[in-house]
Amino acid sequence: MPAPAHARLALGGLLQVREVWVPTWRGWLLLLVALGGLTGSMVFGLYPFLAIDEPLNSGVLAVEGWANRTTLRQAGERSQAFGYQGFYVTGGPIESDNALQEYGTYAALGASELRKIGAPPALPVPAPRVRKDRTYASAVALRDALREKGGVPSEVTVVSQGAHARRTRLLFQKAFGDQTRVGVLAARVEDGYDPKRWWTYSAGFRDVIGEAIAYLYARLLFWK
Repeated sequence: MPAPAHARLALGGLLQVREVWVPTWRGWLLLLVALGGLTGSMVFGLYPFLAIDEPLNSGVLAVEGWANRTTLRQAGERSQAFGYQGFYVTGGPIESDNALQEYGTYAALGASELRKIGAPPALPVPAPRVRKDRTYASAVALRDALREKGGVPSEVTVVSQGAHARRTRLLFQKAFGDQTRVGVLAARVEDGYDPKRWWTYSAGFRDVIGEAIAYLYARLLFWK
């Protein structure tokens, strides 16, 4: 096959020299500006993306029992304000080396903490011990408990903590299936960093990047 007219052969036809287009300094500057804009959008938009806040106003309300008191308090306030059909606390066994192991499960711990802060009473729904995918196991336990109580509701709202919210809703949706609409409330919490500048704190970087990786795993690689 003959070489194109704009190509030049060398070394007896073993090499072919072609015309290559490369950016000028203006082109490189434009590429750098575009890359900087994309990076900035990702940095500033990552936390709001993960800490999605789309609660529903009916059905049942659940809160993850491992959450801190600020999150539990917001769950209690929402339960009181909207009068859900049921208020539940999820969570599996507490590790044996944990100082709170006396409660047995995070579901029981969360229910106890809600009582201490004067929140509306919530029913603990313990999940079995699993090596991974604990949020999903908690969602399945809640689904099965609701099924035994009279049927899976058409709407469920789960209260989670900050950047954990989007992954929580995804896994609850996988557990409940398409017949149930799942909402999520991302509790406003102080995790030792400013969510608007999370990348400037070591705690924020670990939390947000860790949750982003975990969400990608749940979205792309988690199958049940």
